[in-house]
Amino acid sequence: MDEYAVLHQTNIIVHVCAGTIALLVGLIALATKKGKKWHLKSGRIFLWLLSIVILTGLLGVFVFKGNAFLIVITVLSGYNGYSGYRCLKTKSNLPQWQDIVAVVVGIAAGSYFLYYFKTIGMMWAPVIIYASVGFLFFIISYDLLRYLIPRKKYKTLWLYEHIYKMIAAFTALLSAATGTVLPHYKPYSQFLPSLLGTSFAIFAIIYTYRKRASLRLKSS
Repeated sequence: MDEYAVLHQTNIIVHVCAGTIALLVGLIALATKKGKKWHLKSGRIFLWLLSIVILTGLLGVFVFKGNAFLIVITVLSGYNGYSGYRCLKTKSNLPQWQDIVAVVVGIAAGSYFLYYFKTIGMMWAPVIIYASVGFLFFIISYDLLRYLIPRKKYKTLWLYEHIYKMIAAFTALLSAATGTVLPHYKPYSQFLPSLLGTSFAIFAIIYTYRKRASLRLKSS
């Protein structure tokens, strides 16, 4: 029993440390110039740390019977992070098996958690649960529908998709952290970071679009 408790505590410490460092590194990725050394390096480190957060989160729920709601946010963050990385890597909407597998896993995870929450009687605010799972399904739906976008047009869309998904991955992780650290302010401590993150993502996309348009005008 003592060994089990030690393993549980170790898993929590690794999960919290990896999540905290991921948020700090994510801030560097957001603040540095896109496509440059520090942005690319911090982005890679963020994704590696996010992988650790997901792994320890899964262990916490399924092995140590921890807070199941946090895994929804973790899965949401992980899916956005993976999908955001993939669109940067491929710069294409050609169907690939890795992406299809990720979609299937995301749908299965979201469906399972909806069933689980209904079974236990919605211990958390329904607005947070439905919004989190609903957003996961929204992103998955887009990832399926993007295969219908003409490939020539998608060449100009992948960058905006990357921006949105990586910011969404960061803010989902931030929502999990603030929801845990500030439990007395739920549900605001859970959804406000996502609201602010979405607003920032929209601003970043508009800024990038205008900057690219300005460069095209200068070069023409």
